[in-house]
Amino acid sequence: MSVNAKTYSQKSTEVTRRWILVDASSATLGRVATTIAKYLIGKYKPTYTPHTDAGDYVVVINAEKVVVTGEKETDKMYYNHSGFPGGMTKTPLGKMRAKFPERIIEEAVKGMIPRNKLAAERLGRLRVFVGENHAHTAQTPEKVEVK
Repeated sequence: MSVNAKTYSQKSTEVTRRWILVDASSATLGRVATTIAKYLIGKYKPTYTPHTDAGDYVVVINAEKVVVTGEKETDKMYYNHSGFPGGMTKTPLGKMRAKFPERIIEEAVKGMIPRNKLAAERLGRLRVFVGENHAHTAQTPEKVEVK
């Protein structure tokens, strides 16, 4: 080992961001969400630095076709509270898919992002669309396969 070896720490001015395209109909919800989270955080990059937000922009298509296994369509619940007493509402995944299919992926990814000061900025780079068409064709996103 060299005496002059130093740990590399990426600065925010050195960050380069790519545009990634993920098709949500290709795998289950958990696998799609972990893939998206990996690219939003930038943890796959060799220059990853925990305190610097070096993630990419992620465009997700076919949000309504995301696959879930077992009885999650009826048993998985999304909770919301108005802040008033008795203001808890719960929505099953089936109703959420019918009304707001993009929220299914947004909530799953939100749960996989570390809860720190960088989380809001990372989630702001997530763009979820219902159907094949998206508004970011000009950015020419690279299609990524979900394993």
